[in-house]
Amino acid sequence: MNTTDLEALVAPVAAAHRLEVDRLEVMAAGKRSVVRIFLDGDGPDGHGPSLDQIAEATRELSGVLDAADITKGRPYTLEVSSRGVSRPLTEAKHFRRNTGRLVEFTLAESTLTGRVLGVVDDVVDVDVDGTAQRIPLDGVKRALVQVELNRPVAGEDEEEAEE
Repeated sequence: MNTTDLEALVAPVAAAHRLEVDRLEVMAAGKRSVVRIFLDGDGPDGHGPSLDQIAEATRELSGVLDAADITKGRPYTLEVSSRGVSRPLTEAKHFRRNTGRLVEFTLAESTLTGRVLGVVDDVVDVDVDGTAQRIPLDGVKRALVQVELNRPVAGEDEEEAEE
C-alpha cells in the first residue's frame, strides 16, 4: 500500500481524535513491514497532542489498518508517535504549539535562540535575551526546539528549584 492510500485510511481516524497526520513511513524490515505514523495537533493545552490522544488513536488505527489488510497478509509493526521535538518547525501552527519553548532560528544572515511568545499573521514573536523580536516565517530557514532539562518553572524561586 502506498502512503497516499495509507493516509486516506489514517487521516479520518486522526481527525476523530482532534489530530492530524504529520507524516507516514512504510518500510520493509525483513519479512515484516514497519508502518510509522506521526501525528500532531493542539492537544488539551494547545501545545501538542497528549499521550492519551496518541494511545486512543493508536488503538483505533490498529483495527482500521488490520481490517484494510494494508500489507496483504504479511505481518507488520505499527508505530504511532507525535511529531517530536527534533523535527524542524515549518508552519505557523508548529510555532504556536511550541509557545513558551526555546527555539534556535536559522535566518538568512544569522542564527538566534529565543523563547517563542506567540504567532500572529505568519510572524513569530520571540523573546531573545529579554528583548522581543518579530521574525517573519518566510525569513526562517530552519527552526528547532531546544530541549531544556532544567528549565525554571514560572513562579518558583531559586531555592525551591534547587530542592
